[in-house]
Amino acid sequence: MDAHVSRSLVSGTARAPPSKSYTHRALLAAGYGDTTSVDTPLISADTRATARAVESFGGTVSEVDQSLVVEGFNGHPAVPDDVIDCQNSGTTMRLTTATSALVDGLTVLTGDASLRSRPQGPLLAALTDLDVRAQSTRHNGQAPLVVEGPMSGGEVTIPGDVSSQYVTALLMAGAVSEEGVEISLSTELKSAPYVDITLELLDSFGIDASPVGADTALGATGFVVAGGQQYHPDGGHYEVPGDFSSISYLLAAGAIAADTDGIRVEGARPSAQGDDAIVDILEQMDARIEWDRPDGVITVEQSSLSGTDVSAANTPDLLPTIAVLGAVADGDTRIQDCEHVRYKETDRVAAMATALKRMGASVTETDDTLTVHGDASELTGAKVDGRGDHRLVMALTAAGLAADGTTTILGAEHVDVSFPGFFDIFTSLGAAVETEHRPWPPSNQRSSDWSFNHQGRG
Repeated sequence: MDAHVSRSLVSGTARAPPSKSYTHRALLAAGYGDTTSVDTPLISADTRATARAVESFGGTVSEVDQSLVVEGFNGHPAVPDDVIDCQNSGTTMRLTTATSALVDGLTVLTGDASLRSRPQGPLLAALTDLDVRAQSTRHNGQAPLVVEGPMSGGEVTIPGDVSSQYVTALLMAGAVSEEGVEISLSTELKSAPYVDITLELLDSFGIDASPVGADTALGATGFVVAGGQQYHPDGGHYEVPGDFSSISYLLAAGAIAADTDGIRVEGARPSAQGDDAIVDILEQMDARIEWDRPDGVITVEQSSLSGTDVSAANTPDLLPTIAVLGAVADGDTRIQDCEHVRYKETDRVAAMATALKRMGASVTETDDTLTVHGDASELTGAKVDGRGDHRLVMALTAAGLAADGTTTILGAEHVDVSFPGFFDIFTSLGAAVETEHRPWPPSNQRSSDWSFNHQGRG
């Protein structure tokens, strides 16, 4: 599907979609437990992949009204009947690779072409050090993966500068292992707020896990989780908060193209999400923005933005949004510490540089930085490739609001990964967006890949 975005003004109220990061973790945490209702989850392509993985390990996931009710496997995942297909979800693959280490038997995990190119080697090496058979079928540290347990636990060292999801995976599985897991970091942890999300969620499920050498994941030298614990949230319910990665596109649209009434975003309550830094970044760029934290409401008006310096070390998912803001700001916007952002669904640094250049932006790229020269940029409509990456598609949609002419974004259907209804919301705010609808899901995907057991819905 292609999306065609024309220059337009936006205004009104939108509600943040639920957090993808929290939904992934909550579904798997519920799978490790007995019976849990995951309330207000994000139901998207990625989170469906995690739900199917939970079912592959012996759990069940049923949609009941606005919740996903998970009958878990009580810390004892079964040998899957089939290969686990994580499709495009890196979070699913990394988290459930560690789940597979608990299985008394073989588990095979794979995904689409993009996921099969992403690095899994450090996690495989860590599991191997924990006496688990964990290997890549192609011996290149990439999926397909074969894992054979069971893991009893122990001490392990892992780098922190490739993916924080390795730490999350080991902590979540380690809680139900026999001995627990002690993790030492061999390099500084990147994307530390995502591990804080994990620690916050584990605490909500009654799991004791903690950083070593610091009060939070930022600055920690390692992590420890005791074994033999049980996952069970208070009252058997867990509520997923709003997603700040997704909120960033709404706020960017407001700062770039809001009319006099501005944009109002609901469901933006504080949590451990590092991507709430988008509010601070917009303030740095002189945006007119206010966050009512107790009510979870952010308002933003169209603003004369100024360039700024930002580190992507702990907020890699914000890079596409910040790059777009930089293209309409005065002066340079320099995004530093972004080498690890090259290992997402695509190389987001190179992909954003290419797309923005096609739209008339002046961009300088190095291995670890992306600089957008706003003074030398004048956005015009162009055909740009979303590269199968939901975050590129959404950021480029916001850019299209400020570009002369029409911007065509290829592969727009990938917004379903984290923000189903994205284009409907943008259109409701007044954005001039048209989509060319094609059959979805593609015919080569099983219908079971796109449905839960439904209860309480017509």
